[in-house]
Amino acid sequence: VETSDFYVEPFLRENVLVKKNVPSRTAPITKKTPPVAPPKVVTAAKKKPAPPVVASKPAAKKTTPLPQEKTQSLPQAAPPLTEQTPKKVVVPRELKLPLQTRSRKNELVKTLDVTSPEIAIRLYDNGEIDDDTISVYLNDRIVLSQKRLSTSPISLTVKMDEEQPEQVLIMVAENLGRIPPNTSVMIVTDGDKRYEVRITSTEQKNAMIRFRYQKPTLP
Repeated sequence: VETSDFYVEPFLRENVLVKKNVPSRTAPITKKTPPVAPPKVVTAAKKKPAPPVVASKPAAKKTTPLPQEKTQSLPQAAPPLTEQTPKKVVVPRELKLPLQTRSRKNELVKTLDVTSPEIAIRLYDNGEIDDDTISVYLNDRIVLSQKRLSTSPISLTVKMDEEQPEQVLIMVAENLGRIPPNTSVMIVTDGDKRYEVRITSTEQKNAMIRFRYQKPTLP
């Protein structure tokens, strides 16, 4: 620069080399402002268009499958209660006298008049126990089949009423035992009355006992 903004010391003023460039004390020191450069015009650069933003799908989160709970099969509900249908009553098939006995004669041994609505019958072997075997029919229906007579009674009950005032019991000999013929003793209990009937049956005839019901008369 041509001038200095700093204070010039006296010894510098006397210096010939410096004196040329040092202004006098009286001369005002002017500051030269550097030329102002015109402002640079910055032109905006053409910006490249930003690429379109494509919305990306969020990554699917990995889900761990929940453990399946063991489901217990519930018991089936019970069916609703309904009126129970009455059980079918099986009526025993009416059995007639077997063929081998139809050719036999039914011999009436005794007729008993009874007054009780229910009578009890017990059958024993008469005399020596010799394996006599019998079958018993009541009104052509079998009630005892191939029973062996002994000292222990074979028991049955017969109901009597006014609708069926007469009941017929037939004893059929299945064998003659070791000592023919087939013999037995029948004990009939009618209330406080007791009857004893001795029966003999063979391969030619059956023993028949008839019971007749008589309604007791009031005294």
